[in-house]
Amino acid sequence: MGRTFSMSPDPKGLWEYVERHFPGHDVSTAYEAGCCGYRAHRCFEGYGWHSLVVNPADIFRRGKERHTKTDRIDAQLIARELKDGRLECIEVPDRCREQLRSLFRRRNDLVKDMRQTKSYIKMQLLYYGIEVPEVYDNDHWSHGFRDWLDGLEFEYESGKEVLRSRMRTFRFIDREFRDVSTLLRRHTKAHYKRDYMLLRSIPGIGPIVASGILSELGNLRRFNNIKQLAGYVGLAPGIYQSGDTVRHTGVSMRAHRLIRSYFIEASWQAIRTDPVMQGYYRKHQGKNVKSVIVKVARKLLSRTLAVIKTGVPYEIGVVE
Repeated sequence: MGRTFSMSPDPKGLWEYVERHFPGHDVSTAYEAGCCGYRAHRCFEGYGWHSLVVNPADIFRRGKERHTKTDRIDAQLIARELKDGRLECIEVPDRCREQLRSLFRRRNDLVKDMRQTKSYIKMQLLYYGIEVPEVYDNDHWSHGFRDWLDGLEFEYESGKEVLRSRMRTFRFIDREFRDVSTLLRRHTKAHYKRDYMLLRSIPGIGPIVASGILSELGNLRRFNNIKQLAGYVGLAPGIYQSGDTVRHTGVSMRAHRLIRSYFIEASWQAIRTDPVMQGYYRKHQGKNVKSVIVKVARKLLSRTLAVIKTGVPYEIGVVE
């Protein structure tokens, strides 16, 4: 028989409740991974309890339970699955890797802010009919282009001030982006130098991608094979089969979207720098470009796992 109650989101409050009503009992807890992080998990384990942090998508719901969702119902479902022993804990990172992950995500946030600020500036130029010189009409904002923007004149000072304000925002984000990128590389090399250098030996994987892999995926040695790793990253094929009906649905919707996007970008770089990847890409030319680059990304992912597990740096040109 279960009991539902509400309490403040404080691990100590739950400990006091258990000590008051169930002293001396073995306690197991579970909660969904999310914005609350892993503090509660570490506190529960510190109390001597068995604690699980679970992926919300892995909590089983019956057909009728998929159409109703409240915090109360979610808590009851987690309690039921925990009682029946059907929950598995996700990989909980140590504090060093967890805080490195926050630094990597901060860099990604700055990338989004930079993209948005650039869009606002170009939108203002378009709005007032100001054409960008052909030499500056590209994605790279050189110092010459920035000086050209600073030198633009408007009929009234208010228009000039808007552009100045946006350029100040752009320069602040640009400086933060560079500083955070430097710190990310420095901290990764300081704490995970061996794995970092192994990943850097792979064509296509630069310092930022290597830092992202180590912070977001954690210890790759926990994956037994490429199928498990590809399923976690989201480079596994989706398929629907029923009787004689077979439908391929492309890459799986379940994915670590941030790292998957970085692997896709790294794959384009690998094609340009590694003869083996070039040959693999050309062999599939003529097919759908998206499906081909996913194949290349999966191959790059397989190479990443092999390098980490063997501890041997990759040599360019080695046939796999």
